[in-house]
Amino acid sequence: MEPKGIKIFVSSNSSRIRYIARLLLEEILGLKWEIVTDRRKLGKSPVINYSDEDIKDAFRIEPDPLLYETGIKEREIVVTRWRGLPVFFLTSPKSDFPFDIFAASFYLVTRYEEYLGFEPDNHGRYRAENSLAFMNDFLRIPVVDLWTREFARVLIKKFPFIVVKRSENKSMITFDVDEAFEYKGNAFLKGIGNIVSNITRHGSKGITGKDEKSEKDPYDVFDYLKETIKKSGKKTTFFFPVGDHTRFDKNPGWKNHKYRKLIADINGEFDTGIHFSYNAGSKIGLLKEELSRFRTITGKSAKSSRLHFLRLRLPETYRNLIEAGITEDYSMGYAEEPGFRAGIARPFNFYDLVAEKETELRIVPFQIMDATLSEYKMLDISSASDVVKEIIDRTEQAGGLFVSIWHNTTLIDKPERREWRALFENIVKNPDS
Repeated sequence: MEPKGIKIFVSSNSSRIRYIARLLLEEILGLKWEIVTDRRKLGKSPVINYSDEDIKDAFRIEPDPLLYETGIKEREIVVTRWRGLPVFFLTSPKSDFPFDIFAASFYLVTRYEEYLGFEPDNHGRYRAENSLAFMNDFLRIPVVDLWTREFARVLIKKFPFIVVKRSENKSMITFDVDEAFEYKGNAFLKGIGNIVSNITRHGSKGITGKDEKSEKDPYDVFDYLKETIKKSGKKTTFFFPVGDHTRFDKNPGWKNHKYRKLIADINGEFDTGIHFSYNAGSKIGLLKEELSRFRTITGKSAKSSRLHFLRLRLPETYRNLIEAGITEDYSMGYAEEPGFRAGIARPFNFYDLVAEKETELRIVPFQIMDATLSEYKMLDISSASDVVKEIIDRTEQAGGLFVSIWHNTTLIDKPERREWRALFENIVKNPDS
């Protein structure tokens, strides 16, 4: 017998309610659901009563006003604990669940707090330290996934015939190729730098520069990356920049034949996406120009992206990506802190809070970036490994997707980087369920 779908009784049908019901009930739990505003149409299906009305035999969640509102307002939020998990938007004792899971999940996943006034960092980004999750010590916990599993357990006690899907943890490796080469393909600019450096140290005898044909470029570790990944069969995406050279954009010129060959070669073996330049996210013209360059090199239109320096501003950046034709973005995470920026360990659709609508743009959040551990937090390899293990364990507990960001420059073949290579290899070898 096919499992029955769930009817959600609401006082009014809103796009916010539909969005979060689809994410929690359908995507995470695999349940069929339907929004109902007329009590006469409830029938004999299991009912979640998301209203202030009394409905016999229904599973009641006393609603916070958030999902019945429009617009963005400051909220005073108090976080407490339930079953070892941080929770907020508490309900009264007459509710069958101790907090409004729909409103709390919506608040985190839509990044509601990032639409409010905040003081950005030096790159115009929302700071991790300003977030509710960081301030209440749950940034490293995928609370939305874990809440939903607890919700399912309580719901099944009320409706034992409900069947939810099994969670399966998976993982993915991503690379941001900010600087493909140290001097190969950048011979002129890098050569000038080497000559100046050599003259400073050795006088006129130092006017030799680097011979890119006689020495292996230290940043060119792509054979090692490909070999390591292929052994595991791990899902992998390389993000390549094709923007112009600026203070923050150090990639080779997009017309450079060695760089183009690298992109084409990787594109022939792995998934590739575009790594938009530092200023592109706020300028639709730049986005489209860089997409055109990427298409010229690869022969395909890029559909996935990540923003350089993770320069994400809501909703403007995502609106620009949608207009440019991007369908999947991998920028959701903090540069300075590991964890779950949106409180969730799986992809989800972007909900535009200003337009009050769900979009087709798929957001794939990451949890760990090499530079976060080694540069922002300046962790030694032992501490970094502990953080990685903690995040992987949490993601597996949630049945989510563990996504890490790596740079080829982190994994160069130098003694000081061998421990980071070992950490990378351990992550690649970690099996999916």
